[in-house]
Amino acid sequence: MNAPLPSATLDQLCINAVRFLAVDAVQKANSGHPGLPLGAAPMAYTLWTRQMKFDPAQPHWFDRDRFILSAGHGSALLYSLLHLSGYDLPMAQLKQFRQWDSITPGHPERGVTPGVEVTTGPLGQGFANGVGMAMAEAHLAARYNRPGHTIIDHHTYALVSDGDLMEGVAAEAASLAGHLKLGKLIYLYDDNNVTLSAGTDITFTEDRQARFDAYGWHTQLVEDGNDVAAIEQALRAAREETARPSLILVRTHLGFGSPNKQDSFEAHGSPLGADEVTLTKRQLGWPESPAFYVPDEVSARFADVKRQGAEAAAVWQQGYDAYRRQYPELAAELDQLMQADGGALPADWDADLPAFPADAKGIATRVASGNVMNAVAARLPALIGGSADLDPSTYTALKDTGDFEPAGSDGLDQQGSNGGKGWSYAGRNLHFGVREHAMGSILNGIAAHGGAIPFGATFLIFSDYMRPAIRLAALMKLQVTYVFTHDSIALGEDGETHQPVEQLASLRAIPGLTVIRPADANETAVAWRVAVESRHGPVALALTRQAVPTLDRGQFASADGVRKGAYILADAANGKPDVILIASGSEVALIVAAQQVLLLHNVQARIVSMPSWELFDQQPQSYRDDVLPPDITARLSVEMGVSQGWHRYVGTQGDVLGIDRYGASAPAGVLLREFGFTVDNVCLRAKALLLREAQAQPQT
Repeated sequence: MNAPLPSATLDQLCINAVRFLAVDAVQKANSGHPGLPLGAAPMAYTLWTRQMKFDPAQPHWFDRDRFILSAGHGSALLYSLLHLSGYDLPMAQLKQFRQWDSITPGHPERGVTPGVEVTTGPLGQGFANGVGMAMAEAHLAARYNRPGHTIIDHHTYALVSDGDLMEGVAAEAASLAGHLKLGKLIYLYDDNNVTLSAGTDITFTEDRQARFDAYGWHTQLVEDGNDVAAIEQALRAAREETARPSLILVRTHLGFGSPNKQDSFEAHGSPLGADEVTLTKRQLGWPESPAFYVPDEVSARFADVKRQGAEAAAVWQQGYDAYRRQYPELAAELDQLMQADGGALPADWDADLPAFPADAKGIATRVASGNVMNAVAARLPALIGGSADLDPSTYTALKDTGDFEPAGSDGLDQQGSNGGKGWSYAGRNLHFGVREHAMGSILNGIAAHGGAIPFGATFLIFSDYMRPAIRLAALMKLQVTYVFTHDSIALGEDGETHQPVEQLASLRAIPGLTVIRPADANETAVAWRVAVESRHGPVALALTRQAVPTLDRGQFASADGVRKGAYILADAANGKPDVILIASGSEVALIVAAQQVLLLHNVQARIVSMPSWELFDQQPQSYRDDVLPPDITARLSVEMGVSQGWHRYVGTQGDVLGIDRYGASAPAGVLLREFGFTVDNVCLRAKALLLREAQAQPQT
């Protein structure tokens, strides 16, 4: 048994236990960030023990409050709270902080540590994730709550730092959250005036409270970050404010209690050192040894918190059982949405997927995508999303599903009494405004919350703005779909600033992201099928602005080949190809036309549509060899993007027709001609390959 510390109040004992579990973990690892846990422990403790609703025995309980440590460098603080609160995070794991194969990594990681909602560390991302979580809660509450049955009713909390508020993504997300009046979004701001390299006086002197007032947030200031009562009062006031998100500025001291490092950037990202740890424990009246000490009173206090959480979950379950009896169809729908792994898709979700007839003129794949999305949305209530102010260009508006907005001029309330039409939180069309950074991160928050399958849309060139969030979606294995239109120089006159060249290669470089660039309308339909079925990872769809032919699937192979990433669209007439032509997207129609011209020159070509490298690479070697036989070395890839990466498929003896420079401003037809994306040039390059191959043959 651990001896009590009678000179301290119970709250102070608990706060210091949180502090020094974190400090000891950092010191043992000789790596980490002790400053935030020392300064922010009082506000975190107050939130977790007096306001938050959670059940450690059921970490995926759907109506739990969500907590995000946006300042993810302070992960040791979160691990201390999770351990003390009774999550499946034993003390042995705190002692393995930042070590190989532990579940206490240097920054919080979703899916690694029980109770961690999102992966954080890149500052600002967690801030925006929380906005997405609050949007998901508001949407599901509006769709599924009924009079007398409030089954979705929880808050989203985050602990944010100076660094979070400096990042541009936080500004975008805060602006949108204020507009949307997300009253169940509450952030504690660790206002300590210190960053990694110096004080904020050299970079960050704006009036943060006034800034958030201007965004439409409810703001409060707690002058003393150690005043538990004041923090609790501020949290209560924030919960009572239902029409605005809340920011509570809590004045803290980085590295609180450290005699030589408090309020210094030196306490931010390095262990205090053994001597300073000892001095800090003396300063705060904590035993110098043993390390990782937890008094019995602290364990008992957190056991009460765990018991209260279990009781809250049990009460909720009783209410949900009553809801199920009165609204069995809604409950059945919600049961599927609330599954921690996303659950099974509705059996008929794809019953109305369109099949597009052959058409030489065809349609843009962005238009085909819009048709597919609306067919899916009618049967898949989880599908929700929008664009960065580009619906008319990305074709991503979901018809007759309403707009996600606070009650608007039509007088609709926030409970979805309109059945999801018009303006209410029940609407499924999200309007992000011109905020690609925030959109990407908000989508992650929606997906991590659960209960929705989010999508976001913009031009492919602007995927660069979203890259940090896309990477995190892949890290977290979240189901997010990105609809990236205007996917090549063929968008025309807007010029090189808007013409994506390196973006496909850049996205393909992200592990865990599936990139699909469909060739026609029917490939687009299958691409959406793959996206909806990809429950444990994000998918990016690259779609054309211009019309592309809809291939005659009676003449060509089925578009279901998209599922395998690449497939033989049309083989050589005699079954023995001389050359393999490979393309993605709009360029598939180009190599189809080239095949016919090559045949006139007695060149047999195999046509391979390769919409997704990632899906193709997942196939057995035998299938990949069937599509790209190793003994056929004359291979030409054709894609309007950088050539980087294509040599893995064409080999050292193959050729790549790509664009290794920026585009230009001109009509699309002119650009295609000038950059060599013509039938004549494809044929010329293919024949050059065969000539080179013939010249390389030994003479007999």
